[in-house]
Amino acid sequence: MYQEPFSVEVKDVEDARIQAPNDAIVRVTTAAICGSDLHMYEGRTGAEPGIVFGHENMGIVEEVGSGVTTVKKGDRVVMPFNVACGFCKNCLAGRTGFCLTVNKGFAGGAYGYVSMGPYMGGQAEYLRVPYADFNCLQLPMGEEHEDDFALLADIFPTGYHAAEMAQVSPGESVCVFGAGPVGLMAAYSSILRGAAQVFVVDRQPDRLRLAERIGAVPIDFGQGDPVEQIKDRTGGEGTDKGIDAVGYQATVREGDEQPAVVLNTLIECVRPTGMLGVVGLYVPADPGGPSESAKHGELLFKMGRFFEKGLRMGTGQANVKAYNRQLRDMIVAGRATPSFLVSHRLPLSEAPDAYQHFDQRDDGWTKVLLKPAMA
Repeated sequence: MYQEPFSVEVKDVEDARIQAPNDAIVRVTTAAICGSDLHMYEGRTGAEPGIVFGHENMGIVEEVGSGVTTVKKGDRVVMPFNVACGFCKNCLAGRTGFCLTVNKGFAGGAYGYVSMGPYMGGQAEYLRVPYADFNCLQLPMGEEHEDDFALLADIFPTGYHAAEMAQVSPGESVCVFGAGPVGLMAAYSSILRGAAQVFVVDRQPDRLRLAERIGAVPIDFGQGDPVEQIKDRTGGEGTDKGIDAVGYQATVREGDEQPAVVLNTLIECVRPTGMLGVVGLYVPADPGGPSESAKHGELLFKMGRFFEKGLRMGTGQANVKAYNRQLRDMIVAGRATPSFLVSHRLPLSEAPDAYQHFDQRDDGWTKVLLKPAMA
């Protein structure tokens, strides 16, 4: 549970229970800590004390409501971080990240996240899942691929969504800014889609090594201008496509936060008429912004240069339901193993320390999975 900036605690709460006929109760076997959780953890949102974190959840169905027809007790399931109804205009169009019914006055809902509805998070022993037939993705029984399947809740589909928005195609070149879990998944997804060259830009050696391990070209922006480094490797042209997996807390150097720097650098890295996929988080209000405009979500974006180059951009959180079934089947078939980036598997009781290490980007802390049943 969130207490205050840089403080979470593990506490007893009321057990999740059926509240509507279409609910299911899931006993959580794995819940991940997400980079998005860190925005709340650091006090960079309007999160109030008492929020139970956790929007990357999987487990075993313990109970179902009377209106649930396809999901049954004992099923092994993973839930998209998006809570969605399945029947509104956006859900029917496959845009489940922007459901119009689950969060009054807002397009989109999620577990355990500020402004995303009244849904408790899954960094817990049990989770209530509304619209269970729609939101539960059924998995093969057993324990195989547990860590791979856990990443279907968010970061694997989100990385794939970035590549989809950028329309990454076979033979193309792509630059991905940010080698955190989502950035690595965006690079991995671009490779799965057939990209010929994938550059991953970051400054953390351990994460750049992971990028190299999957066949991407690591670009350490601490060693020089990333635009020049990428253009040197692309005949001066730049890449066909670009992905922002950083968002509004981007820094050029320690303590020098520049919220629009990744967007503006991508404009220079990507060739004219290229496309950008933006899944790094941007918010309408940031209490800790480095300027008054940034505190109101207003960034200095080089629109003139963007227009001049004829670039196009897709933004927004992933519509996980559009991808998770297909990505599940790729995992089962042995065509995808996203768990290569999992660095820690810890009991729920160690979550406070895990948040601290993950937030500080300590060496080797790439992706943390919490296991409630682990002693």
